[in-house]
Amino acid sequence: MSEYVELYIDRGTDFSTTIAINDDDTNLPQNLASYTVRSDMRRSLVSPNAYASFNCTVDANVEGVIFMSMLAANTANLKPGTYFYDVLTIDSQTNAHNRIIEGVVHVTYSITG
Repeated sequence: MSEYVELYIDRGTDFSTTIAINDDDTNLPQNLASYTVRSDMRRSLVSPNAYASFNCTVDANVEGVIFMSMLAANTANLKPGTYFYDVLTIDSQTNAHNRIIEGVVHVTYSITG
Protein backbone atom coordinates (compact mmCIF):
# COMPACT_ATOMS: atom_id res chain seq x y z
CA MET A 1 0.00 0.00 0.00
CA SER A 2 1.26 3.46 -0.82
CA GLU A 3 2.02 6.17 1.70
CA TYR A 4 -0.20 9.28 1.84
CA VAL A 5 1.71 12.58 1.62
CA GLU A 6 0.40 16.12 1.11
CA LEU A 7 2.51 18.47 -1.02
CA TYR A 8 2.49 22.27 -1.14
CA ILE A 9 3.58 24.22 -4.21
CA ASP A 10 3.85 28.00 -4.28
CA ARG A 11 2.78 29.05 -7.76
CA GLY A 12 5.64 30.53 -9.81
CA THR A 13 8.44 29.05 -7.68
CA ASP A 14 10.71 26.04 -8.04
CA PHE A 15 9.38 22.97 -6.24
CA SER A 16 11.48 20.02 -5.13
CA THR A 17 11.30 17.22 -2.61
CA THR A 18 13.28 14.08 -1.85
CA ILE A 19 11.70 10.66 -1.36
CA ALA A 20 13.53 7.90 0.54
CA ILE A 21 12.48 4.31 -0.25
CA ASN A 22 13.35 1.39 2.00
CA ASP A 23 13.11 -2.28 1.08
CA ASP A 24 10.06 -3.82 2.81
CA ASP A 25 11.95 -6.96 3.86
CA THR A 26 15.23 -5.51 5.13
CA ASN A 27 14.20 -1.91 5.94
CA LEU A 28 17.45 -0.82 4.25
CA PRO A 29 17.51 1.70 1.38
CA GLN A 30 16.13 0.03 -1.76
CA ASN A 31 18.42 -0.36 -4.76
CA LEU A 32 16.66 1.68 -7.46
CA ALA A 33 19.35 1.37 -10.16
CA SER A 34 16.98 -0.39 -12.61
CA TYR A 35 13.98 1.82 -11.83
CA THR A 36 12.31 4.74 -13.53
CA VAL A 37 9.85 6.97 -11.69
CA ARG A 38 6.79 8.90 -12.90
CA SER A 39 4.42 11.29 -11.15
CA ASP A 40 1.39 13.19 -12.45
CA MET A 41 -1.09 15.66 -10.98
CA ARG A 42 -4.80 15.43 -11.85
CA ARG A 43 -7.76 17.66 -11.06
CA SER A 44 -9.79 14.73 -9.72
CA LEU A 45 -9.33 11.04 -9.06
CA VAL A 46 -11.18 10.21 -12.28
CA SER A 47 -9.58 12.81 -14.58
CA PRO A 48 -8.59 11.04 -17.81
CA ASN A 49 -5.56 13.29 -18.45
CA ALA A 50 -2.69 14.60 -16.35
CA TYR A 51 -2.94 18.29 -15.45
CA ALA A 52 0.84 18.51 -14.90
CA SER A 53 3.77 16.15 -14.43
CA PHE A 54 6.65 16.18 -12.00
CA ASN A 55 10.24 15.56 -13.06
CA CYS A 56 11.37 12.44 -11.17
CA THR A 57 14.90 11.04 -11.10
CA VAL A 58 16.62 8.31 -9.14
CA ASP A 59 19.73 9.48 -7.27
CA ALA A 60 22.65 7.62 -8.84
CA ASN A 61 24.86 8.26 -5.80
CA VAL A 62 22.59 7.26 -2.90
CA GLU A 63 20.51 4.09 -2.78
CA GLY A 64 16.80 4.48 -2.21
CA VAL A 65 16.54 8.20 -3.01
CA ILE A 66 14.25 9.81 -5.59
CA PHE A 67 14.21 13.50 -6.48
CA MET A 68 10.86 14.99 -7.49
CA SER A 69 10.65 18.53 -8.87
CA MET A 70 8.87 21.10 -11.02
CA LEU A 71 10.48 24.29 -12.32
CA ALA A 72 9.07 27.76 -11.62
CA ALA A 73 8.21 28.15 -15.32
CA ASN A 74 5.87 25.15 -14.95
CA THR A 75 4.40 25.97 -11.53
CA ALA A 76 3.55 29.46 -12.87
CA ASN A 77 1.03 27.75 -15.18
CA LEU A 78 -0.75 25.93 -12.33
CA LYS A 79 -4.05 27.33 -11.11
CA PRO A 80 -4.22 27.63 -7.32
CA GLY A 81 -6.26 24.83 -5.80
CA THR A 82 -6.09 21.21 -4.71
CA TYR A 83 -5.06 18.37 -6.99
CA PHE A 84 -4.39 14.64 -6.68
CA TYR A 85 -1.06 12.97 -7.44
CA ASP A 86 0.81 9.73 -7.08
CA VAL A 87 4.37 8.47 -7.59
CA LEU A 88 4.88 5.30 -9.60
CA THR A 89 8.09 3.25 -9.78
CA ILE A 90 8.75 0.94 -12.73
CA ASP A 91 11.39 -1.79 -12.49
CA SER A 92 12.93 -2.16 -15.96
CA GLN A 93 14.08 -5.73 -15.19
CA THR A 94 10.69 -7.14 -14.13
CA ASN A 95 8.34 -4.43 -15.50
CA ALA A 96 6.77 -4.29 -12.02
CA HIS A 97 4.79 -1.07 -11.44
CA ASN A 98 4.34 0.10 -7.84
CA ARG A 99 2.55 3.15 -6.54
CA ILE A 100 4.70 4.24 -3.60
CA ILE A 101 3.12 7.57 -2.67
CA GLU A 102 -0.25 9.19 -3.21
CA GLY A 103 -1.91 12.30 -1.90
CA VAL A 104 -2.98 15.81 -2.65
CA VAL A 105 -1.06 18.81 -3.95
CA HIS A 106 -2.04 22.24 -2.66
CA VAL A 107 -1.08 24.97 -5.12
CA THR A 108 -1.03 28.39 -3.47
CA TYR A 109 -0.94 31.92 -4.88
CA SER A 110 2.36 33.71 -5.00
CA ILE A 111 2.10 37.29 -3.76
CA THR A 112 5.46 38.50 -5.06
CA GLY A 113 5.93 37.94 -8.76
